[in-house]
Amino acid sequence: MIIIYRGIRGYLRRRAAMRMEAAAAAPTGLAGGERPIDPEAAISVRGLRMTYGPLEAVRGIDLDVRRGEIVAFLGPNGAGKTTTVEILEGYRQRSGGDVRVLGEDPGRAALAWRDRIGVVLQESTVEPDLTAREVLELYAGYHDHPRPVMETLEMVGLADRADARGAQLSGGQRRRLEVAIGLIGDPELLFLDEPTTGFDPSARRQSWEVIAGLRRLGTTIFLTTHYMDEAEALADRIVVISQGRIVAEGTPQKLAGRDTRPAILSFRLPAPMEPSVLPVSLATRAAQNGDGRVHVSSTDPLADTAALAGWADRNRLPVGDLEVRRPSLEEIYLELTEGVAA
Repeated sequence: MIIIYRGIRGYLRRRAAMRMEAAAAAPTGLAGGERPIDPEAAISVRGLRMTYGPLEAVRGIDLDVRRGEIVAFLGPNGAGKTTTVEILEGYRQRSGGDVRVLGEDPGRAALAWRDRIGVVLQESTVEPDLTAREVLELYAGYHDHPRPVMETLEMVGLADRADARGAQLSGGQRRRLEVAIGLIGDPELLFLDEPTTGFDPSARRQSWEVIAGLRRLGTTIFLTTHYMDEAEALADRIVVISQGRIVAEGTPQKLAGRDTRPAILSFRLPAPMEPSVLPVSLATRAAQNGDGRVHVSSTDPLADTAALAGWADRNRLPVGDLEVRRPSLEEIYLELTEGVAA
């Protein structure tokens, strides 16, 4: 165990030294007219750019994440999301712009800075022959002020599996252990990359409770996910990146004016009735798509629901599966990233 620990720690130190040497050539500084970096933010980015030859993956984005905030960073594949996150984590050198994470440039930061962040990758491998407790004891040794091992296992719901080996854990339990590895250093900032991929609904809800608990402890969380319900349940704020640019940001409820969009009345008419039989005030705004439901766009859903109910009552017609809702977060997201997702 000591040999493994020293070997990995030495490897990490060499990687850090290589990053610091490579950082000497990394461009910094702001373009004229840009607002300055926010020194109080957990993450502050100005004019971030990343190019790969002729490909401009990130095109001058600005971003701030307040301390203690959970931000969901969303975008389709190829939008520049992973590149941006890797720059923030200090694993990739940027082509331009200014970046501060916990007050430091991640491209130049030393090991003491890395001790303040936690990273949960989308895919990683838990040591199969070590118990959950031994895995966390190993990783705790890489940090100056780690959390207690059993407390961390309790946080992720693995206290009763502390002595189970990695090979004996289910897929969901291994993922929880990976989250525990990200937490063992008691980070100020935690990067979570697709934390519940492959989880069943029950395991996802339990993981959400863990993440919500970290918010109460004051941990800042930068979350990437493809699950819109996860972003809506957890995030204080959502940032959407598309084609290398941030195209929208806001709370889940207000993203891209979601809270002011017309509501949708959705229902079923008895077959073979068409939407044209509805009162004129509704029929002119009605559409029917492949799911067989009628959808009516409404700026006054209460009045339109009353008109529909009165019409159905007078004509003694059943109106099935009536639903009134604003556009979903997924619909807003697809609208913002249309073309890129395709």
